Amino acid sequence: MELGAMATTSEGNGKSIAISVKFAGKSIRVTAACDSTVKDLKSLLQPLTNVLPRGQKLIFKGKVLADEMTLAASEINNGAKVMLMASQGLYQGDGPILLEARTRPRERSTPNAKNLVDEKKRVSVDKSRLERWKATGVIALSDCNLKAIPDEVWSCETSARVLDLSNNSIKHVPSQVSCLSSTQKLLLNVNEISDASISWDGLAFLKRLTVLSLSHNLLTTLPSALGSLTSLKQLHVTNNKLTSIPDEIRFLIQLEVLKVSNNRISIVPSTLGECSSLTEVDLSSNLLSELPETLGCLHNLKALHLSHNGLRSLPTTLFKMCIHLSTLDLHHTEITIDLLRQYEGWEAFDERRRSKHQKQLDFRVMSQAEFDEGADKH
Repeated sequence: MELGAMATTSEGNGKSIAISVKFAGKSIRVTAACDSTVKDLKSLLQPLTNVLPRGQKLIFKGKVLADEMTLAASEINNGAKVMLMASQGLYQGDGPILLEARTRPRERSTPNAKNLVDEKKRVSVDKSRLERWKATGVIALSDCNLKAIPDEVWSCETSARVLDLSNNSIKHVPSQVSCLSSTQKLLLNVNEISDASISWDGLAFLKRLTVLSLSHNLLTTLPSALGSLTSLKQLHVTNNKLTSIPDEIRFLIQLEVLKVSNNRISIVPSTLGECSSLTEVDLSSNLLSELPETLGCLHNLKALHLSHNGLRSLPTTLFKMCIHLSTLDLHHTEITIDLLRQYEGWEAFDERRRSKHQKQLDFRVMSQAEFDEGADKH
């Protein structure tokens, strides 16, 4: 199978050649200058394969190519075929781009024709349940094998405070969601929601919403309407196909937790630095090669997760300005400990990190006789 992707280098002025790179059962076509190096070629392949340059081993005519060698010196000519082998763990995003699409996080049984009945009848909501929803303000419909949101949900209107529709097969979030104007928590994770099937205009009416979870869906974009949810404190959109974060995130000044891991995000907007209440940001497993300097403005930040990205540096003021930061995950990035030690404020951060780790160890020792859980997972 051939991957229809082309790339060019900005390095070198020599004649350009087309190269076919075999990887994970597919052929990747790239165009590079003859006098560009093998390292340049690896940089071209990084966004096409999700494999970091130091995790790539390029083989041509049975020999492993050295990074400093030029393509010409390596006898790679126009139409050459090169094999790519990836080292386990040295990748960004959600892992190497393979021939087959990733499976959904939870298996679903395939219904046969006999069981294909109208969902609203199969999961009917009787009067007592509707009354209970209105009395408690909690609509719990997770793991109900729903394909659509029951009409009875909209009858709750301003009585609903929590709507949990996670772990279903829901594809459509209609504009009627706007009638749930008092909702504080909306859980829609692990469904089949796409960009065209969710009414963000309807969600914009949920002015009291503090928690929104849309993880494990099929979203590729977050619209500017997201900025209307100004009461939001937690936003979970992990394991989608997002390519960007909207600039309007700046209006979420009460946002404390942002989790966007396992997507296809290549650029973080500088406006994220205006979300001054953020304490935890998870950008791991994306396609990031750099971060905006404005992240240093997140003075309340305590945890920053950046693993499995192509990052080579951090914002210069991160350690100096984020004085509460004590958790930093840089596993499987290009950032080394020698580089970190050059940043102003590193020593103070390292001391906070060690202190937190020691407190966790002390907590585990003191609590060992009572339970096995750690103080936290960071």
